[in-house]
Amino acid sequence: MGVFKRAFVAAACATSALAADIIVKSSGGNETGKFGHSFGYGFLHEDINNSGDGGIYAELIQNRAFQFSEAFPVSTDSYVPINNAALSIKFLDEPLSKELPASMHVAAGNGSYDTGKIGFKNLGYWGMDVRVQTYTGSFWVKGAYDGHFTASLGSNLTSDVFGSVEVPSKSVDDDWTEHTFELVPEKDAPNSNNTFSITFDGAETKGLDFNLISLFPPTYKNRKNGLRVDIAEALADMNPHFLRFPGGNMLEGLTNDTYWDWKDTLGPLRHRPGFQGVWGYQQTHGLGLMEYLEWAEDMDLEIVLAVWSGLALDGNYTRQEDLQPYIDDALNEIEFVCGPANSTWGARRAELGHPEPFELNYVEVGNEEWLAGYPEGWETYRAYRFPMFYNAIRAAYPHMDIIAAAASSDPAPEGETTGPNLSEGLVFPLDAVGDYHPYREPDELVLEFDRFDNDFAHIIGEVAATHVNGAEYPRWNGSLYKFPWWIGAVGEAISLIGYERNSDRIPGTFYAPLLKNNNRFQWPITLIQFDADPIRTTKAVTWYCWSLFAHHPISHTLPTHSNTSYGPLYWGAGMDENRNGAMVWKGAVYNTTNSEDYPVSVHFQGVTPGTMANLTVLTNSVGDPYMYNDPLTGVNIVHTESSLLTAGSDGVFRFSLPELSVAVLDTEVSSAGNSTGHYRPRL
Repeated sequence: MGVFKRAFVAAACATSALAADIIVKSSGGNETGKFGHSFGYGFLHEDINNSGDGGIYAELIQNRAFQFSEAFPVSTDSYVPINNAALSIKFLDEPLSKELPASMHVAAGNGSYDTGKIGFKNLGYWGMDVRVQTYTGSFWVKGAYDGHFTASLGSNLTSDVFGSVEVPSKSVDDDWTEHTFELVPEKDAPNSNNTFSITFDGAETKGLDFNLISLFPPTYKNRKNGLRVDIAEALADMNPHFLRFPGGNMLEGLTNDTYWDWKDTLGPLRHRPGFQGVWGYQQTHGLGLMEYLEWAEDMDLEIVLAVWSGLALDGNYTRQEDLQPYIDDALNEIEFVCGPANSTWGARRAELGHPEPFELNYVEVGNEEWLAGYPEGWETYRAYRFPMFYNAIRAAYPHMDIIAAAASSDPAPEGETTGPNLSEGLVFPLDAVGDYHPYREPDELVLEFDRFDNDFAHIIGEVAATHVNGAEYPRWNGSLYKFPWWIGAVGEAISLIGYERNSDRIPGTFYAPLLKNNNRFQWPITLIQFDADPIRTTKAVTWYCWSLFAHHPISHTLPTHSNTSYGPLYWGAGMDENRNGAMVWKGAVYNTTNSEDYPVSVHFQGVTPGTMANLTVLTNSVGDPYMYNDPLTGVNIVHTESSLLTAGSDGVFRFSLPELSVAVLDTEVSSAGNSTGHYRPRL
């Protein structure tokens, strides 16, 4: 039999000795009533790999408002002069706003003003996708000018202009004026190596100042200032349940003075100062708190909101006597999200267009508190920072699950032999939820299948297979793999089954990081890869495993009995009361030494002979376990096979699974496997 051939229903299985004969009990197991929903699959988002600016945030103009910080000085980067125009940064006495003090002055480059059309073009985030659709643009100008501006989308390689529009000038000498326009190209560009330009008559002005130059294509759900459609749709296709934000190190900031301040992200773009990002580039704050909340609303995602805890990436932490203002700020942020419209911050949310509160059941205090500034930062988190935040949030919102940014396996203080002991209430309150971040080799994820069989409540706040088996230490110095690869995806799937088996204490798991712009990235292992051209937006191999499991939810796990122990086949099972009591079995085969298919029988107690079930099996179509979906080739190596099975006279479903495969058996026969669609490069 082939190593990676499709799963099949073999009549011979009925008479041969089965490798795994699994009985799924009709009662017992774990109900997810504590968390109020089926076990959830989701993701964490932080702006790493240009995944926000230049990624899911749909803005096409890079460096649109000349924002800057101590780490990232102001510049005209991404702008190119047209007709020898002189481009320079100015700090005017009357800037566009106090939040955006820098602007770009554009004047004729030779000192005279009779040179005809001058201006600038913006290179975008390594290009721009141009097609026949409506682009919405705007820019602010200061300076006397009676003519018109021409806004255009054109090739960066040739003289081709795909579309342009004339914008009458409202510009005056003593004030900033906003100019808005719609631009519909006349034809699609053959590739994404395109630019956006603005030109004007240099003979009619001594120079103009520009700021907040913006251009949006159509957005997901048509949200103003919204999400890029192809990336958002790829995420929504996974059928996720959770969105955790603001993610990771971005929340902490480089210093205690530069953490992600939610208040700076609200309101008109003119009044958003931007953020000193932690991954090598300045961020715009275009993707702000409201945009995250609308993202969750548009995909029907449950929110896990992280609040800053008083610790920065440089290890500096806030002293106990100085912490209360930040606790108050966190309470204000929570009120903004879920407070009534007549509360102080709920009214601010209503003013921004959302009078109804967002649902919020999870709040996490900080991020990876055991890492930055260890041991002082970790010790202060345990000693007073988490308890103070916890007590304040619990008093104001008794229903919420409060998450500590640590797991039971994270470092123990000197003299102790275990982690934070949340389950015993020795350090953190008894009802706190932990946060576990396993970035692992595939073998290690498999070994963690039973990690939470006897532990307390956690979210799996970040997880991914990141290193090949046997990676040399220290593993974080350049040894992350290129893309999520097949054996890593199968290892992840086994850990996911293990987490879902414990869904009474694990409400959900979160893939991280989420997105990677292939032109600039710090972390190559992500769920989605992309560049400026949507045709190259690529779902990683692991997306297919997560999507398969997410499309077949279990609201109540059920105990199983088998004639064999776990390995190389790993499984979990249960029912989903929300789908007419559908019975679901999830499994994966992790075996690299035996190429024979693995026979399996599954008997759901109470299922009668003749019952139908859908079997969906994922395998690697090219055979090499280290292969991946490559955005440059457009080839999807994940093979998805769906078969309709019938329970035999004994009520048993029989099938075989190939080596390194992932499978779901679901008695709701209308429930198909996840999509195998994959964008291919434009020829």
